[in-house]
Amino acid sequence: MDKRPIDVLDKSKGKRVFVQLKNGSKLNGILEALDMHLNLWLSDAELIDNESVKKLGDVLIRGDTVVFASPEEEVKK
Repeated sequence: MDKRPIDVLDKSKGKRVFVQLKNGSKLNGILEALDMHLNLWLSDAELIDNESVKKLGDVLIRGDTVVFASPEEEVKK
């Protein structure tokens, strides 16, 4: 059982995560790495703006700008 929320994210390395920032921006991407400050490295990142999606590639998100980060649910077939 995970004891801390960051443990859930740590187990999500290599999987797609959703991140919302303090400025209202929403991103998703594959979580490559994170640290205890919630600095996040995403690959194949996308910026989601209303109904449009902008490809960003690799991004580093500073932890103090993150409102929340969540693993995306896998689609069960």
